[in-house]
Amino acid sequence: MQWVLLFYAALNLLTFVVYYFDKKASIKNTQRISETTLLTLGLFGGWPVALLAQQFYRHKTRKIKFQIIFWLTVCVNISLTVWLWML
Repeated sequence: MQWVLLFYAALNLLTFVVYYFDKKASIKNTQRISETTLLTLGLFGGWPVALLAQQFYRHKTRKIKFQIIFWLTVCVNISLTVWLWML
């Protein structure tokens, strides 16, 4: 159980840092981090911090397509988590 908590802590920290670098790249108009990467981090459990990072950095909050897919990945993550706990 302890490794699960460490995994989620590390994943969420990584997610926050990745959103920071993508926002920074957006401002500087340099190489961006793909939306697929951002969404995948959320899908695998980094979505709580991704949501905070979006608000904190004001990043990806107005892109409707991204937000729709982001919330779908949140639903998939929560559904899978509940299903795994029920096994």
